[in-house]
Amino acid sequence: QVQLVESGGGPVEAGGSLRLSCIASGDTVSSYTMAWFRQGPAKEREFVSAFSSAGGSPVYSESVKGRFTISRDNAKNTVYLQMMSLTPEDTALYYCAARRPTVTHRTPRSYPYWGQGTQVTVSS
Repeated sequence: QVQLVESGGGPVEAGGSLRLSCIASGDTVSSYTMAWFRQGPAKEREFVSAFSSAGGSPVYSESVKGRFTISRDNAKNTVYLQMMSLTPEDTALYYCAARRPTVTHRTPRSYPYWGQGTQVTVSS
């Protein structure tokens, strides 16, 4: 089974950018539907973005569409989340997740594999 490790989080000012990385081991990311979720203070874990192992266009939540971009580098077995125009509302612990089926579900319980998360803190 796949193991996931996120990195790239940190403090950033509003309007700034960050790129999160999710490095996989134990299996290849191209075999999984990959997703990013986030959980802000006193909030439930929410869907951010995902793309299917079967290909096709990635999907995004309305709150990040146009600002965030998910991508994958198969040679590095890594999934990225490029985040731009960050606002304090983007402050959260960001998780990478994976599932074998090709459907890009938006619910956390649909993903059996998770990383430990990387913290993003956006100051105004």
